[in-house]
Amino acid sequence: MEMFFRAQDTLRSFRETKLSGFRPITEFFDIHRISRPADANQAFSRITHNTRYFSGNYMIIISALAVYALLTNTTLLIALVFLIGGFIAINRFAPDPFQVGDRTITQKHLYTGLFVIGIPLLFFASPFGTLFWLVGASALVILTHACLNEPGVESEYAQVDEVA
Repeated sequence: MEMFFRAQDTLRSFRETKLSGFRPITEFFDIHRISRPADANQAFSRITHNTRYFSGNYMIIISALAVYALLTNTTLLIALVFLIGGFIAINRFAPDPFQVGDRTITQKHLYTGLFVIGIPLLFFASPFGTLFWLVGASALVILTHACLNEPGVESEYAQVDEVA
């Protein structure tokens, strides 16, 4: 029960800190503010402003792409479930050595067996390809949105406040 409350507190603090920058969908997809930047300096300025302003929305995009990547790469999903589930099962159900016939099985033996099976399975699931796809797809979506979306009027006032 204590673990449930700890997880709930962690989720609450994550929501308060990371998702505090979440903006409404109507503001995020405002088609009236989409325009091509005049030059590279304006594009860089827009990217700088919008990545801070829409940080919560971009976190949700990255999370959705990560879930999509896991669901489409079933081998990676199975490997991760096997390794994480095996680690949890060994910690929960086999904290002490036990006898099987005339052999004593320890946690070290169980972890060795888990990793001998799980690491090659993880290797064949191409986690690095999935990770690189996730980074590339996230960067493409986020940088395109941040570059094409004009900052609102509030960004002009933010620069005045910083100077004063």
